[in-house]
Amino acid sequence: MHDDHATAPAVAPEQGGGAAEELAYRLRQQQLTAEFGHFALRTHDTAALLQEATRVCAIGLHSEYCKAMEYLPNEQQFIVRAGVGWKPGVVGHARAGADTGSPAGYAFQTGEPVISNHLKAETRFRTPKILIEHGVKRAINVLIQGEGERFGVLEVDSPTEGRFTNADLAFMQGFANLLGVAIERQQVEEALRASETLLEQALAHKEVLTREISHRVKNSLTIVAGLLSMQSRMSDNPDLTRALADAQTRVQTIASVHDRLWRNDEVHTVNLAEFMGELCEQLRSSAGPKQRLTGDFTPVTIATDQAVPLGLLINELVTNALKYAYPDRAGDVHISIRPDEAGHLRLTVCDQGAGLPPDFDAARSKSLGMKLIASLGRQLGGRPEWQSADPGTRFVLDFFPQHTSAAGA
Repeated sequence: MHDDHATAPAVAPEQGGGAAEELAYRLRQQQLTAEFGHFALRTHDTAALLQEATRVCAIGLHSEYCKAMEYLPNEQQFIVRAGVGWKPGVVGHARAGADTGSPAGYAFQTGEPVISNHLKAETRFRTPKILIEHGVKRAINVLIQGEGERFGVLEVDSPTEGRFTNADLAFMQGFANLLGVAIERQQVEEALRASETLLEQALAHKEVLTREISHRVKNSLTIVAGLLSMQSRMSDNPDLTRALADAQTRVQTIASVHDRLWRNDEVHTVNLAEFMGELCEQLRSSAGPKQRLTGDFTPVTIATDQAVPLGLLINELVTNALKYAYPDRAGDVHISIRPDEAGHLRLTVCDQGAGLPPDFDAARSKSLGMKLIASLGRQLGGRPEWQSADPGTRFVLDFFPQHTSAAGA
């Protein structure tokens, strides 16, 4: 990797460098990567894909400019296919040299990313005219490539003083890898669409690449969970430690969904009983030695889009129960998801602990966990209900399953 002293601590451009701010900055980058992965699965328009990539990448690095350049073999130069922040006439028209004398050309020809934090003092490469005209002071260039031919270069440029770091580079390279796979998927689809006999192969290839993207998202989320765990262990603030531990569990829940996606043939649905069984095993690791978590789940499949909020909701409910229902850290929590006569699935989470406070009002609670529970319940299309179990507390949510069928049918 070519880098002019890009080894300073990874700090968001507008932040002061605190651990919490840095962590939030990196978490935001991972969130943007995951969201772009889902967008890439839905779109079949390469131009829209490239434009969204430049928009999101600029947000992720707090930069004004970003562009995606495609290599033109016949002309042996780049053309700016998409971008944000540039003057009229740049996107779709501007050309740039693709030789190793330019940062973008070097990244494309060698496959090595390039960080240039001081373009005015740059001695390794010439500064492209377009960057001079826009007052760009620093830039990152990374290769866009799937499994086959190189497509071009993704470049983020900033007109402000500061430093792009290796952590920023990791975000950019991961983002460009997703983009490369998505572009390749679209190119394969376009080539196969012309032949009706090859359409089935195109769909199969799409499924493979879908799982690959889910696998990469899952790996990114696992890295985030690891960072949260590391930050938690380093913190001397009990409140921050608890908050980071809660965030780690939430990230791991989302990662487990993507893990099932890339390991299974079916990427659009999740087996509810298997998914919940794995989630319960994960949650048991946070329970005390005298706490027991049990479950009863109907054998159906649900849409993957439902599995994520459902998993997060159960994570919040069980975590709250383990923390607050039993002050002595001894007792049972039971989860049930069963069908009712109306065709809904009924989620029940109950304990036999201390029960609800006398003045409990979920709608007025300022707790992040309670707000998240209410939001996830609405996302599932249900109405959360808190009940007194005498003894203990019971949470009930009826929701309509999306695209479900009996397992094994």
